[in-house]
Amino acid sequence: MTRFEDIKAFAFDVDGVFTDGLVLAMPDGDLLRQFNSKDCYSVRTAVNNGYPCAIITGGVSQSLLHRSRSLGVEDRHLYMLSKDKAEDFLHYCRSVGLDPAQVAFVGDDIPDIPAIRLAGLGVCPADAVAEVREAADFVSGFNGGRGCIRDLVERVLKSQGQWKFDPKDPWKGGHPEAITKFAKLTGRNTQ
Repeated sequence: MTRFEDIKAFAFDVDGVFTDGLVLAMPDGDLLRQFNSKDCYSVRTAVNNGYPCAIITGGVSQSLLHRSRSLGVEDRHLYMLSKDKAEDFLHYCRSVGLDPAQVAFVGDDIPDIPAIRLAGLGVCPADAVAEVREAADFVSGFNGGRGCIRDLVERVLKSQGQWKFDPKDPWKGGHPEAITKFAKLTGRNTQ
């Protein structure tokens, strides 16, 4: 089994991992999700410290694209409408030049199992379905949308001496232009 010290990149499902699994369907067809700010902070910290991150989800929405950019996930590492998560996970690993053994994957439901098994560290939240908990190398003590991602990322970065925050270093993330303009007007440090 891969240890936290061996992980060089992360890949995450969204619904049930970044969120508690509930979605709000809007009249225009977009789906609204609640993301845990502590989970998101850990992903931005990982990206700022040089860890590539991907989102591999069966879901799709404009808001998900904006959220992934704000986390520092490159557009090429956002896999929406993913039906074969194993294939997308392997594509992601190749695109960042890493062996799957060096990448953690976090999922919570049946479609995530193949990627969990391929990953060097297959992870799931405490409230994942039973089959996923059985397939995972590490079951977080936290539920999806309630700290599972923070738990994993913090453990990995701390094990490698990379859990650090430099307030002088701008966030590496692609925020929507209107937000970036506003931040610059208010003197915030954005790229």
